[in-house]
Amino acid sequence: MKITLKLFATLADYLPTQDKYTHFVDLDVAAGTTIGEVIAQHQLPEKWVHLVLVNGSYVAPEQRLAYVLQDGDVLAIWPPIAGG
Repeated sequence: MKITLKLFATLADYLPTQDKYTHFVDLDVAAGTTIGEVIAQHQLPEKWVHLVLVNGSYVAPEQRLAYVLQDGDVLAIWPPIAGG
């Protein structure tokens, strides 16, 4: 099945080189793949995975390991961001 992975700010560095500037990559994943598995496959540091949305809806940290993605889902992840 296909999903879109969007990584923002410093997490974009974990995308393939050709996708860093668009901040997203389309992925083929197995049915039953969880958010936690996508995070692990892309070696995203847990402390940098702060805000997670699937199709624009927030997914709480305690739900991410078990949340099963569906065909066509858009998984967006932001690191903690501070500003001033």
